[in-house]
Amino acid sequence: MNRAVRHATLAVADAATEGLDMATVVIGGAIGAWAGYTYYPDTWSGDWRLAFTGAVAVIAAVAVNSMAGLFLAPLRRLLNKARAQLARTATRTAPAVPATLGEGLAQVAAATENDAASRAADDAWGIDKGDGFLRTEDRWRGYEDATASFFLAPGVWLQYRTEKNQYDRSEARFTLLTGDGDKPVDITSVEEIRHRLAARAAGLPVSPATADSKDRDEDTGLLAELDDQLKALGA
Repeated sequence: MNRAVRHATLAVADAATEGLDMATVVIGGAIGAWAGYTYYPDTWSGDWRLAFTGAVAVIAAVAVNSMAGLFLAPLRRLLNKARAQLARTATRTAPAVPATLGEGLAQVAAATENDAASRAADDAWGIDKGDGFLRTEDRWRGYEDATASFFLAPGVWLQYRTEKNQYDRSEARFTLLTGDGDKPVDITSVEEIRHRLAARAAGLPVSPATADSKDRDEDTGLLAELDDQLKALGA
């Protein structure tokens, strides 16, 4: 897809998103106006009826628009990311045609690294559904083996890789790594990263959760107690 088509697609998507946003306001207002006019108390005067109908219309418009915003917000984030990627590609210079096999291999290796970083940022949505802390592509470093790493703090990295599931489809896997020889810890949410970093900040090992449910409960309780202590120190 060339840049002109991408720009046109983004423009259409932006217009559609804004149109849906405005449509929810109009629909919500119309529903509120109908409800206010229909269920208006008969004992009130006409002026009060008009004011009541208008108030209900405004409240309904805001409520419906807020509910629709929950569905439109992810779409807006995708559009913002696509717009940022398009801006970055506009400033990039296309690599020269390789003259040797070695040059071609170097270009493919660089492309593989960039692809791994991009995939890691995209798949990070599965564990970071907030403002996109882990979905910042520039923070990811890709490698030739299609893995990538995210520098979290001195001595702590988040590693990305893909594995085949039972349906022979690739699934993203995120693992917390340290430079102290601790065993890798599988990560499924940003909250788990926070717990592990809090443990490390307190001088505890970043150990993986055990398979035994009792041990997992004890581990969770220890981290929760640690969080309370850290909050108390911060206060």
